[in-house]
Amino acid sequence: MHYKVTVVGAGNVGATTAQRIAEAELADVVMVDVLGDLATGKALDMMEAAPVLGFNARIEGGGDYAPTAGSDICVVTSGLARKPGMSRDDLVAKNTEIIREVTTQLVKYSPDTIIIMVTNPLDAMCEVARRVSGFPRERLIGMAGVLDAARMRWFIADALKASVEDVDAFVLGGHGDTMVPLPRYATVNGIPLPQLLPADTIEAINTRTRNGGAEIVNYYKQGSAYYAPSASVLDMVAAILHDKKKILPCAVYLQGEYGLKDLFVGVPAVLGRKGMERVIELELSADEKAQLQKSADAVADLVKSLPSF
Repeated sequence: MHYKVTVVGAGNVGATTAQRIAEAELADVVMVDVLGDLATGKALDMMEAAPVLGFNARIEGGGDYAPTAGSDICVVTSGLARKPGMSRDDLVAKNTEIIREVTTQLVKYSPDTIIIMVTNPLDAMCEVARRVSGFPRERLIGMAGVLDAARMRWFIADALKASVEDVDAFVLGGHGDTMVPLPRYATVNGIPLPQLLPADTIEAINTRTRNGGAEIVNYYKQGSAYYAPSASVLDMVAAILHDKKKILPCAVYLQGEYGLKDLFVGVPAVLGRKGMERVIELELSADEKAQLQKSADAVADLVKSLPSF
């Protein structure tokens, strides 16, 4: 079956995401940006790489949403990026305005699409898109946990000098400083992480995971991470289009799971052709539940700060 994926935003995250999807031949890609010529130019540049790399998926770019019509998945990366000293939460007002307009256009041309939100502050922007689109929770998912877990998995692999392919980990909660790494559920080729690393090393990994985005921002000076975020989006897009039923940590609109309701919070979920098909509820310790509640409270406060519309 031939698929179409729209990527909104031709900046570093959006363009790299479009490139990864096309090179993997998952779908044809339409890249849209307010700077239409930038999107057109980047798409052309990528297509000129196709003969060298040998992929046959097509990428087109521009400023018009009409070519996005009938998209199976729409990935939203547009918005302001963080600068050093800026939190994800600082982006709320401006990015709310952007996401409202983007979502309106996507729903107009692709009313049956699945939206993957990447723009920060992630959990709040998911709520903006939900209000505008009216989509059921199965078709509106935030990309956060895959990225946060990937960072944690790399830190674990690096500490153990182990293959990244052997490391699994989960991170729950909001995509911010209150996220909840779960080392108790992390494994290396099936071996629980607490049996492999001392508690102080694990806690250092947890802290670095929470600050993973800020660490990259501080190195870059201008802009934020895009290689790992785009790879994380690719994982989600592949799981959906190929109906993998893959369990990935994603921002999901919870309806009672984990004792939380009417909030987008990062939890393990099954992704398949219908989008988010099922939430996986892990057994949490009292401390883990408290941390998750604290993270959910932070998300709730951020949602309360959204402009009325």
